[in-house]
Amino acid sequence: MIRFYYSIIMNFFHLWLIPYMRYVDMHKDKYSPEYKYSLVQRVVRHVTHASNVTTNYHGTENIPKDGNYVAYINHEGKYDTIALLPSFKDPMSIVMDYKRSHMVLCDEVMRMVDGKRLKRDDVRQAITVMAEVTEELKKGRRFLIFPEGGYLRDKGNKLYPFKPGAFKCALKAHSTIVPTVLYNMGDVYKYTTLRHMENDIYFLPPIYYDEYKDLKTQEVAELVRSRIAEKLAELDNIPVEDVYEEIPEGAILI
Repeated sequence: MIRFYYSIIMNFFHLWLIPYMRYVDMHKDKYSPEYKYSLVQRVVRHVTHASNVTTNYHGTENIPKDGNYVAYINHEGKYDTIALLPSFKDPMSIVMDYKRSHMVLCDEVMRMVDGKRLKRDDVRQAITVMAEVTEELKKGRRFLIFPEGGYLRDKGNKLYPFKPGAFKCALKAHSTIVPTVLYNMGDVYKYTTLRHMENDIYFLPPIYYDEYKDLKTQEVAELVRSRIAEKLAELDNIPVEDVYEEIPEGAILI
């Protein structure tokens, strides 16, 4: 975690952005979604620079230029969202765990992107949140969703089962799905080091509604999971079945 605290210290003179984002949130009608998203991008640039991390982006041509879509992503660590946001030039929203979304800086970013805070242990609240995501997708918004629901610190480039409920919003809103692969992202805050690190994000070819419209949510989840697993297996040069991993019994995901 030394890298995390170091990036905070190195951004001391940019900390004014935190209260400023809160001010912007209190005066929503004065600021456009594009302006709020530009603040998020500015914060992300400062954090990535101070963290001494380079993220390589592959397949950005697969990100749709028009219409709504959902990027479904494997979850590896705290740095995931920070690395993802620079690749999306137009405003994106995020579905994030309720507790983690209230951490300093996460909270301000969630306010700027009008993110959805999902309580993983409250089924009724989660259903309500995903219904809101569906309605906003229908209006043309775009979302980042981590369908594994969390991760463990030693997860690495493995893939947990996807939660089918995360795909109902895409089905109901007729959204394009962008399978997205994070690779070596979990190492960023894992080790006590400040050495330069590199990781990768791969945007796979989109899955259009016509391709999955006749599938059930479980089948859509498995379709997207298989695409991501195949890419992870290719990158690690291992059989695809070795990518899949069950969540240890009794484990609580971060």
